[in-house]
Amino acid sequence: MDIRAILMGLVFAIMWASAFTSTRMIVTEAPPLLALALRFSLSGLIGVLAALAMGQTWRGLRREQWRAVIILGLCQNALYLGMNWIAMQWIEAGLASIIAATMPLIVAFLGWGLMGERLRMLGVAGLALGLIGVAIIMGARLQGGSDLAGIILCFFAALALAIATLTVRGASSGGNVMMVVGLQMLVGAATLAIVSALFETWRLEPNPRLVLAFTYTVLVPGVLATWIWFLLVDRIGAVRAATFHFLTPFFGVAIGALLLGEQLGAGDVIGVGIIMAGILAVQLSKAPAPVTPVKRPPPS
Repeated sequence: MDIRAILMGLVFAIMWASAFTSTRMIVTEAPPLLALALRFSLSGLIGVLAALAMGQTWRGLRREQWRAVIILGLCQNALYLGMNWIAMQWIEAGLASIIAATMPLIVAFLGWGLMGERLRMLGVAGLALGLIGVAIIMGARLQGGSDLAGIILCFFAALALAIATLTVRGASSGGNVMMVVGLQMLVGAATLAIVSALFETWRLEPNPRLVLAFTYTVLVPGVLATWIWFLLVDRIGAVRAATFHFLTPFFGVAIGALLLGEQLGAGDVIGVGIIMAGILAVQLSKAPAPVTPVKRPPPS
């Protein structure tokens, strides 16, 4: 992994983590699915216009990219963020970011169990550590009164994001990255608008905090972070790129504490540390063994 990829991953992690705090600000004052549909409508429109300005077009997308646009729009946008936005009406932004950090473990488990990827004993041990860390965090949070329904929704959201992550590589190869970014957001916007119209009561009272949080969410996590994520996956692959998600609890909790005054308990610290160790073990188990060059005799 080169320096550029590391910097891209760090910038992505900060942007992605900050979305939990801005989302918490939004969903306490607006219907979550309606607000998210509006966010994706604006982000998708910006993405498509930017792609056209860059000379990209939807006519140039391959069949695999169109398939990925649909899957990403449904799994990453409608399901992952939709469930997270609903859940954050009841749970803290920091807790949501901790649960989202389990996504690399879910990616590894799905790749191992469903896609036939080989996983050494170190990787199996990493998955076990991840489960232990999650159990510690959830036990502490449930004892502290966190909402169980919100926690469950966040875990299902992480599962949806893991499925989306495993499809991103096909979407980012072949060019037209910004067009893919914009179109998959419009798919999410259309899906969420239909669900919101069926199940939500639309009420919206704009105020400076809501407008600022919404604008930031549209531009930074919505467009910039997604674009960087596509480029990062294309550069280093889905599994390695997913490791940057484990940084989201630190950035997410720090931003939540700074802007919302949220607290982090001892159980959270211990659990996150164990989850990080599990993610590291999984990634080390997937690292290829170094190749020793064969020394050949000089020509006679």
